[in-house]
Amino acid sequence: MIGGLFIYNHKGEVLISRVYRDDIGNRRNAVDAFRVNVIHARQQVRSPVTNIARTSFFHVKRSNIWLAAVTKQNVNAAMVFEFLYKMCDVMAAYFGKISEENIKNNFVLIYELLDEILDFGYPQNSETGALKTFITQQGIKSQHQTKEEQSQITSQVTGQIGWRREGIKYRRNELFLDVLESVNLLMSPQGQVLSAHVSGRVVMKSYLSGMPECKFGMNDKIVIEKQGKGTADETGKSGKQSIAIDDCTFHQCVRLSKFDSERSISFIPPDGEFELMRYRTTKDIILPFRVIPLVREVGRTKLEVKVVIKSNFKPSLLAQKIEVRIPTPLNTSGVQVICMKGKAKYKASENAIVWKIKRMAGMKESQISAEIELLPTNDKKKWARPPISMNFEVPFAPSGLKVRYLKVFEPKLNYSDHDVIKWVRYIGRSGIYETRC
Repeated sequence: MIGGLFIYNHKGEVLISRVYRDDIGNRRNAVDAFRVNVIHARQQVRSPVTNIARTSFFHVKRSNIWLAAVTKQNVNAAMVFEFLYKMCDVMAAYFGKISEENIKNNFVLIYELLDEILDFGYPQNSETGALKTFITQQGIKSQHQTKEEQSQITSQVTGQIGWRREGIKYRRNELFLDVLESVNLLMSPQGQVLSAHVSGRVVMKSYLSGMPECKFGMNDKIVIEKQGKGTADETGKSGKQSIAIDDCTFHQCVRLSKFDSERSISFIPPDGEFELMRYRTTKDIILPFRVIPLVREVGRTKLEVKVVIKSNFKPSLLAQKIEVRIPTPLNTSGVQVICMKGKAKYKASENAIVWKIKRMAGMKESQISAEIELLPTNDKKKWARPPISMNFEVPFAPSGLKVRYLKVFEPKLNYSDHDVIKWVRYIGRSGIYETRC
């Protein structure tokens, strides 16, 4: 697995160094190879994996800090990157921003974390909640733990449920569930969808006493068809009855055997915030906005641009943080903009007209017109017409995902599903949302 882990600053100086296997050879050679070939490379290294002298360097960058995992074996690249991102999350949970100063101030803590998370180069326990029970904020283990507390920690780390400790108690039992989706689109000037997909995450915050069993259900097509609920009458009443999920990944707390057999998501949740699942859909996506561009060239020194945006969701809902970026040619000398709603401004440094609207209700449309003056140029090459991009936030899931139920069972403690306060929120955001013009 991982032969070593190095953390560098922007100058290429090593802040943290931990070698797990002897097969990577001389530590100094490995450190210098990454510094010379990646950090101090003449050309920017775009690939996150670099092979140098039969040694693979997997790296991620956070602000001005580089984390590099080194190996000589043919390892699972996705797992190495998952570990690196998890390491970043754990460090951020302990001391906030990942910066050179914070790493130097907490180097003892980081070495202690690495000893717990990696064993002989294999990732072990990387759950922040579990780590915080026996690695304190200062990186010093408490000497005043009773035998009972120590046995709880041991059973949590080595037992079946390593992500949650026993004996958690709250006055109010609450569950917060966020469905966060990012919709990606590439549309032709004629309004034909060239590619579209939704990447989603279900994030949960659990403040529940004891060791509760949770069951989470959504309008997955396979489940609806199994239960025989996808009738035409119901589909007509509620609009979109079920969604087809292309692929999904779950938190380690989810019982995968139950999901495979019954398609039910059953789990004992970690305490606090965690990501329950990730998923991706490509069919029957609700596109929140339609962008209709019209670009007309008036001679060689003038462009007329008109862009209409139409909202395609319920009138009772409001979209927020709307931003439309209309690209302009490199030889633009001046721009006159007229928009009925929001504010528009030409940004010469970005070669774009940026149109911002605070809020927009569903089933509405708005437009912007612009006259672009061009400088004469000897370049015979035609303007490539980059796509118009859009950013927004809407209070629904563009994939059509709905939470059908969220049940909590705790047989040992005296509270039922009805005693738990549950909050569900849907947020849809734009990913790469582009329309060719």
